[in-house]
Amino acid sequence: MPAPAARRLLMAPLRTAYGIYAVALFLAMALCAFLATLFLPRVQHRRAAARAAARAFLWLAGMPLTVKSLGRLPDGQCVVVSNHVSYIDGVVFTAALPPRFGFVIKREMNSVPGIGLFLRRLGSEFVERFNRHRGASDARRVLRNAVNGKSLVFFPEGTFTRTPGLLKFHSGAFITAARVGCPVVPATVKGTRVTLSPNGGLPRPGRIVVEILPPVTVSADQSEAVAMDLRDQARDAILRELGEPDLVEQPTPRESAAA
Repeated sequence: MPAPAARRLLMAPLRTAYGIYAVALFLAMALCAFLATLFLPRVQHRRAAARAAARAFLWLAGMPLTVKSLGRLPDGQCVVVSNHVSYIDGVVFTAALPPRFGFVIKREMNSVPGIGLFLRRLGSEFVERFNRHRGASDARRVLRNAVNGKSLVFFPEGTFTRTPGLLKFHSGAFITAARVGCPVVPATVKGTRVTLSPNGGLPRPGRIVVEILPPVTVSADQSEAVAMDLRDQARDAILRELGEPDLVEQPTPRESAAA
């Protein structure tokens, strides 16, 4: 048997054992975080508990997280936007960002038993992707909360692909930031395509890197043109840092994921 084939044969049981361990570890840490959110009275404390659980999971699972240029985050309100690679991206950004941030998530997650309650207790915002009337109502609610000073995290692609590349950005995050007048902070995540592949299969160990890019600032402006300019600037910055294909001109099959 050729050496590479023999090596793969020997590694297969170890990879399976690791994958089962990582899944069991994730479920255990998720349960701890869920119980904490049920009993802690303030949303900031719940988010801090979820952050601690996410960081512990990544460390114990052999997925060391490096956060670059965290100091670029403004002290006040902002909207963070990132590329979307894998189902684990939400866990990674929960671990990476301070607990003042809430996540904007597809509405389907709100109806998943247990998960919906957990996300609600963390102050997540749910948005409808398919019903335009419901989607508009959700967008207005997100905007009201942003006006009240809430910092938010969006994955503006709304989904991810089986192959590397950046999809078209939806406009919701940028309309919110433009109307409130808060900075948009682009960010990139690398490594999660390996640790939890969008092609399926068990988790694998690997290094994960989140980088915070320079904020894009704007004065409060109701115009769509300003929001679209914010979108284009943020997307260009993420695309340059990723060094991956621009899939706006190269459509690929999509895999549903959190918004």
